[in-house]
Amino acid sequence: MYHTKRIAIILPDTLQSSGLQSILTEYFAPVETNCFSTYESFMATGGDIFDYYFTLSETFVLNVDFFLPRKSKTVILSDCPLCGASQSAYTNLLTVRAPLETLIELIQQLFENDVTNLGTGEGNKELSAREVEVLQLVVKGTINKEIADKLNISLNTVLSHRKNITAKLGIKTVSGLIFYAIMHGIISAEDIDL
Repeated sequence: MYHTKRIAIILPDTLQSSGLQSILTEYFAPVETNCFSTYESFMATGGDIFDYYFTLSETFVLNVDFFLPRKSKTVILSDCPLCGASQSAYTNLLTVRAPLETLIELIQQLFENDVTNLGTGEGNKELSAREVEVLQLVVKGTINKEIADKLNISLNTVLSHRKNITAKLGIKTVSGLIFYAIMHGIISAEDIDL
């Protein structure tokens, strides 16, 4: 017998909430979905009674103290057309502009892995200490030349580190790297200028 998944959808857009709720109910039964238009209304329920959380990046970042310990159970919805499926696999990021089949596949992967092993695929190798330093500076908005100066390395070395980070994580956009860094505790939300 299947466990009924309790899912919180925290989105201010009623149409997005209804659409996501419909997809989850139709393709992933048995599920119990609850929609909340604000984080505050969500927290009024106690918050921690859900198995999974679907929300926007802004909500995640503004409430990182709640979501970070539940990062493997939190799915961030994005309307970024450049965010690909490989990025989604490493950061629990769903692109709302993706085809229905892609959305279903990514949500299925989340549920099949019971989210405890999500993002531990072959492409997600351990970053070196220097790569973590470079990643921290990249997500804070530091340009390559400034990174080279701060770390006393050449510009070519910075570019090599960035290439290695992208290859290891499978994430090509700065926004994707920001999500990864926050969700893996490499930086805190306070380090990001909103």
